[in-house]
Amino acid sequence: HQSVTGHLKRDSNPRTTREQDLEDVIQKSKKIGLKAIVAVAEDAGEFDKIIQICERFPGFVFPCLGVHPVQGSPPQQERGATLQDLDAALPLIEKYKDHLVAIGEVGLDFTPRIVNTDKGKEEQRQVLIQQAGIAKRLDLPLNVHSRSAGRPTIQLLKEQGVQKALLHAFDGKPSVAMEGVKAGYFFSIPPSIIRSEQQKLVQQLPLENICLETDSPALGPEKQVRNEPQNITIAAEYIAKVKGVPLETVMETTTQNALKLFPRLKLLL
Repeated sequence: HQSVTGHLKRDSNPRTTREQDLEDVIQKSKKIGLKAIVAVAEDAGEFDKIIQICERFPGFVFPCLGVHPVQGSPPQQERGATLQDLDAALPLIEKYKDHLVAIGEVGLDFTPRIVNTDKGKEEQRQVLIQQAGIAKRLDLPLNVHSRSAGRPTIQLLKEQGVQKALLHAFDGKPSVAMEGVKAGYFFSIPPSIIRSEQQKLVQQLPLENICLETDSPALGPEKQVRNEPQNITIAAEYIAKVKGVPLETVMETTTQNALKLFPRLKLLL
């Protein structure tokens, strides 16, 4: 497989966190042909660790720091992001700004168990707006989460003048996604697409607006099984089948899309 870009997030479940096999995960990724992995943060508490992983695998793992719209992980109760969460992250984003390939994972998550008040939704919006401003100032793309908030997220990005954005694991209607396509945004498809209700999304999205992701350790081909970057081939093969194009075409086009989306990645590679 040619140059394709993976997507690696922290593992919030201590039962599946395996520091000792990180080297093995990376080596398997390289073996199937990955040229780069974007390691995506969710909260300030993991920024240093992500930078350390990127320093451990220079030229292969690249950092993306931001405040996710959902904060807290088991055994803590999950909740919507607040401006206090962002305040904790800002000094570290500034500290590492020259190393970043994107700001993220950011976005909106209006799942009722996460946020069920207008006040909570507005605070998420403000956290996203401020991070969109940071991305513009640093000339970086946004890596965007938009669960149960597809249309509001795309509208906000457009209102804020965001030009480079990746909407990952988009769960909105294909017609809403096409509003993002018109704005020039990219959509990344994970291996879970083979068991997802979002298969119509792949049919409708132009290949020129598609990237590949794994979202490891989540969104694997099987539920409740740890995902790994090497599974990116599953997403590529599925897209090729749905689009009726050669696998090589999907790999080449999504690689070029990733390099357009992450200009610093192109320079660093």
